[in-house]
Amino acid sequence: MFRGFIVSVIGTLLGGLLTVGALHAAELDVVATSSGMGALARTVGAERAHVTVLASPDRDLHMVQAKPVMIRILRDADLVVAVGAELEVGWLPAATGSAANPRILPGKPGYFEAAAQVDLLEVGSPADRALGDVHPVGNPHINMDPVRMAIVASALGERMALLDPAGAETYRANARTFAAATEQRVDAWQTRLAGAPGVVLYHRDALYLLDRFGVPLLGTIEETPGVPPTAQQIRSLSERLRERSGVIVYAPYASAQAPERLAKGLGWEARRLTLDPPMGADGDGYLDHIDLWVDTLSQAR
Repeated sequence: MFRGFIVSVIGTLLGGLLTVGALHAAELDVVATSSGMGALARTVGAERAHVTVLASPDRDLHMVQAKPVMIRILRDADLVVAVGAELEVGWLPAATGSAANPRILPGKPGYFEAAAQVDLLEVGSPADRALGDVHPVGNPHINMDPVRMAIVASALGERMALLDPAGAETYRANARTFAAATEQRVDAWQTRLAGAPGVVLYHRDALYLLDRFGVPLLGTIEETPGVPPTAQQIRSLSERLRERSGVIVYAPYASAQAPERLAKGLGWEARRLTLDPPMGADGDGYLDHIDLWVDTLSQAR
């Protein structure tokens, strides 16, 4: 009788281990290039996805370097979630190509580009490097438009469902929940931004947010994308905006010198804001990050 009890316990334990193993096998190892893409992956994947983010929000995704630690992370990934539209072209192809993981190469189900799921702004810019850091396929910074991000979340849910059919309904339901949460905030954001005087950006990286809510772009610190401004360019911009109201916003990786000089000359506020939410953010964290931008734009003087 005692022996039968032991056999029964062992059988139960083995069954439990097999169940745990099956659940683990069903989960997705997701690698996101940015914290914004990571927030979507966490929201859609929830408990079925383990998400690693390659670049923190204080990094310029144009300028990230492929490092051995990235390659090791990508080697075991089931899914790479990139912004796309050539934003990571300087480093992501090298990293995925060196990872010896054919599942995550472009064209495979394990490679997902957010920008490919939505219409882009500024499509057809001249492919001339003399014009600076340009993107002929379109402006890649779609993470600044919450409505487009909700569309991306839905597409990401379908991709996760393809890779992990057992979790298909979970992924789809999570994407719908994120879309509903986004929709609940959009009207309030529109109301708060009605009549906002406008913003000077360092780079045209928040253009999607401005376009979504009709906030004027008054100018950019970088006259040529990726090329630091000259003193003459800042003086000209200051003269043009002298009778206007607005706010100046620049990313953490941009030099503060020119934005602060312009702000001082105009009597405006200069704010340093990241384009992406904090590391570890989920969908709510992403929406809170957009709320921070809305606060900044709506309180411009």
